[in-house]
Amino acid sequence: MKLTLEVEQEQDGRWIAEVPELPGVLAYGQSREHAIANAEALALRVLAERLENGETIPQIPILFAIAS
Repeated sequence: MKLTLEVEQEQDGRWIAEVPELPGVLAYGQSREHAIANAEALALRVLAERLENGETIPQIPILFAIAS
């Protein structure tokens, strides 16, 4: 499963990025790239917290490879 980043520019010029699959993962930035980076960081924090609490999360094959 891949997480989707939706990005758009607000009327006041700020950018907003969110990950719909992770409720509450929404971040602003002064540039598109900054909003994306903020949302990605927040998404990773949410996933880490879920792992720490024993909740299931989507598989992350792009970031980690299991070595035997």
